[in-house]
Amino acid sequence: MSELDEALYEQVTELSQEGNLLFDDGDLDGADAKFDAAWELLPEPKTQWEAALWLLAAKADVSFSRGKYADAVATLMRAAMCPDGLENPFIHLRLGQSYFELGDKVRAGNELTMAYMAAGADIFEDEDPKYLDYLKSILQPPVGQDTL
Repeated sequence: MSELDEALYEQVTELSQEGNLLFDDGDLDGADAKFDAAWELLPEPKTQWEAALWLLAAKADVSFSRGKYADAVATLMRAAMCPDGLENPFIHLRLGQSYFELGDKVRAGNELTMAYMAAGADIFEDEDPKYLDYLKSILQPPVGQDTL
């Protein structure tokens, strides 16, 4: 994996941070525009860069927040192909949630399990409890524990 030059990295990071602030304020269109602008700065092939992972995750988060679950899955699958994407618990969490919302409970269970295995129950802390409840219904607690 190559690294972006420092000036470009700073531009991408700044746009991404601006997008995160807009997202947190509920301005999904503004956030998406900032993430797109940062994405456009990445040299080809875009998915080779570490920044691609968090930009795609952020774009998927916007899709998820809009209820566009199929779009979120497509973007997250692309993110999973970025450096460290397959090991990223957030990618698995949002994939699991998106599959859950699309009615694909098998894939949802697999992805939510991977998120849980990588990050523990804490990753579900700020999420709708239905996702952890679903996981509890399909996954046995660790040995010596009563619950996940």
